[in-house]
Amino acid sequence: MSPFTRRAFLGATVLGIAGCTAAENPLVLPTDPLVERTETARGGTGRTRAVTLTATEGQIDLGGPVVRTWTYDGVLPGREIRVGAGDLIEARLVNRLPADTSVHWHGPALRNDMDGVPPLTQAAIRPGADFTYRFIAPTPGTYWFHPHTGTQLDRGLYAPLIVEDPAEPGAYDAEWVVVLDDWLDGTGTDPDQVLAGLRKRGGHMMHGASALGGDVAHPHHLINGRVASAPLTFAAKPGQRVRMRLINAGADTAYRVALAGHRMTVTHTDGVPVVPVDTDALVIGMGERYDVLVTLADGVFPLVAVAEGKSGAGLAVVRTGAGTAPVPDVRPAELRGKVVGYDELKATTPLPSRKPDVVHRLELTGGMMSYEWGINGRSDGLQRVRSGQRVRLEFVNTTMMWHPMHLHGHTFQLNGPRKDTAVVLPGQTVACEFDADNPGQWMVHCHNAYHAEAGMMAVLGYEEQR
Repeated sequence: MSPFTRRAFLGATVLGIAGCTAAENPLVLPTDPLVERTETARGGTGRTRAVTLTATEGQIDLGGPVVRTWTYDGVLPGREIRVGAGDLIEARLVNRLPADTSVHWHGPALRNDMDGVPPLTQAAIRPGADFTYRFIAPTPGTYWFHPHTGTQLDRGLYAPLIVEDPAEPGAYDAEWVVVLDDWLDGTGTDPDQVLAGLRKRGGHMMHGASALGGDVAHPHHLINGRVASAPLTFAAKPGQRVRMRLINAGADTAYRVALAGHRMTVTHTDGVPVVPVDTDALVIGMGERYDVLVTLADGVFPLVAVAEGKSGAGLAVVRTGAGTAPVPDVRPAELRGKVVGYDELKATTPLPSRKPDVVHRLELTGGMMSYEWGINGRSDGLQRVRSGQRVRLEFVNTTMMWHPMHLHGHTFQLNGPRKDTAVVLPGQTVACEFDADNPGQWMVHCHNAYHAEAGMMAVLGYEEQR
């Protein structure tokens, strides 16, 4: 398989859609009236949340290291967007970058023409141009947004999207959104140069105690935009119950997360409620989100996000009373404690049991030496579904690396939790099911930014029904 850029892949896919054979039904394009009708059927609150995002290049202080990078509005992470379920988001993106860009809204089942994947669902937003995304945020959850253009995910273009549930009991006193990230942009290299080097020389697998190693040595690991030597502090009172929304916005790093002196109660996976489960630590792959509840003790406590299979960690501080600040290389004992797995998590509203109408076997293929990745041996595959079908996706990892696989526009059922991003370990098969209820053309891809750009992606295409 020859190396494929995302642009070449999507261009080939669009041409393939236009050139369906007579034996195949046409596909529902993002511009199809059915997409608009599906959005209208969602209803909504009638409220609109209007924001303007300016994608810009400039210097950012990571808490010591100063880097030149790309951000939304000159801050890292970008400013959170918070709405209620059913609200209309009206987000105008102004592109002041020296390159095309876009915004993908990661997690919500939004309308297809607002998914932000050039050229599949929209034209790229050119430098100096702007585009307004308008969509109903239908379901509560912890989501986020980032570009779906080249390797821009590994710059500073990301921010949380929080959709609140007005019916939620709110059994917590405070909330803390925690965004994890691996960082290299502006440190003498940039993501495009890194990808070019991986392709030219072949990748080098990083080995560690964990099976979740990475391809790239990121020199910094951030929590909410700060390096471990200059952590941010979350101030609260002893005894308060805090909801932490954990988002891994990294490009190549899984994080093992723990709060010293505390256990965490997992309440949501990728925005979907689960039967509460206690754990000492969590391992979070790129693109995944977990909501946890923590009842805070009295003192000063480090929140640590160790880079699995790599060196380094992110750090933030929880302060509820007197005490000295933790050192940057602190490693709480909870990191070595219980880590809850998918099989221990159960969705509170599981997908009803039903025989699949269609099964798609998606073999994850490729290797580090040539640095070419694919799905079923290629990087331009189209998986056909029809509205109303129960669809089963089987991710079969034939490679020596792990892959966090993400499906756009849908939430799928694993054996326990419901998610939109799932880690698939080497040699492992992960099966997930969902109901095809959001017509259009949707990406399925590895959320390692470098694997995706090197070809590990496909399209889930809805057929028109005659």
